[in-house]
Amino acid sequence: MNTSRPTLNLFGISFGLAGLSGTWTAISQTHDLPMLPANLLWSITAVVWTVLIARFAFALTAKELTAALRDPVLGPFAALAPVTLMLLGGRLHEYLPDAGAALVAIGVVAAALFAGYFLASLFRDRRAWDQFHSGYLLPTVASGLIAAQSLAQVGAEVPALSAFAVGALFWVLVGAALLARHATGTPLPAPLVPTIAIFAAPPAVAGNAWFALSQPMSDITAGIGHALLIGPYVVLILGQLTFLGTYRRVPFTLGYWSFTFTTAASATYAIKLLDTYQPAGHEIFEWIAAAAATALIGAIAIRSIGFVITRRRTAMDTNDNKHHARKESLTNGQQV
Repeated sequence: MNTSRPTLNLFGISFGLAGLSGTWTAISQTHDLPMLPANLLWSITAVVWTVLIARFAFALTAKELTAALRDPVLGPFAALAPVTLMLLGGRLHEYLPDAGAALVAIGVVAAALFAGYFLASLFRDRRAWDQFHSGYLLPTVASGLIAAQSLAQVGAEVPALSAFAVGALFWVLVGAALLARHATGTPLPAPLVPTIAIFAAPPAVAGNAWFALSQPMSDITAGIGHALLIGPYVVLILGQLTFLGTYRRVPFTLGYWSFTFTTAASATYAIKLLDTYQPAGHEIFEWIAAAAATALIGAIAIRSIGFVITRRRTAMDTNDNKHHARKESLTNGQQV
């Protein structure tokens, strides 16, 4: 097996960085601060996303890519490529409206095509119950809700509402199936345990989308939407706190990036809610949310760099050992 071959869950890196970029955009806007830190993060996200796209383009053949998309465990993470492009386009729209709108459109079309392909595969391809995990929320729920946010940012309100409906519908359907899977199925293998964090993302992602959608709406309509989302948002975040011990026991891999977008989206939604309703001490809590998301994602990024370096050194040592073994074998053969 080629261990250097990229896997689709690597797009969680650019997705998480996009989420953190959104958090810093929100905190900068609410406090009227320079956008330089946020825009720097968006630039890093764009570079990482481009590098990942190039890596897949050059590392995989068309047959290998098709096999990767059909993989029952890692295949759903392919949705993160167009979803991240939507987020990048939504931000770019503020500076270059036509270019930003084009990126959003490309991302939405690609995400819709993959969502259709993914749904068809659920009917066509049988898979084991223990292969089902919260990453299955990505092709329809994450794609629909983030498409809603990005389309609203570029002024396409009607398609944005349609995309929001898609995300909300599959949040209910896939979420119910996930609860049944965890209640009746086998425990997740250690590498997939971080995907549990994705289960808590939809209320925050929907809330951020609703902020973008509700700008032309009345305050009453906007408030009703947030009232419906705040409850699930709080309950699911509290539920995640009970998993902290479980998460800490899982060996670190790049799969830990599953935590990042949920963390960033939750922080962004908290910042926007606090700024909207302005309870006592809201500014302090806004900065706490931004700092917590930055600290967690920064720690995962640092651990990831160390993880990759260690893995490459191990691979090099393994290759060196094999080379020396072959050389010694040849030498012994000549001596015989």
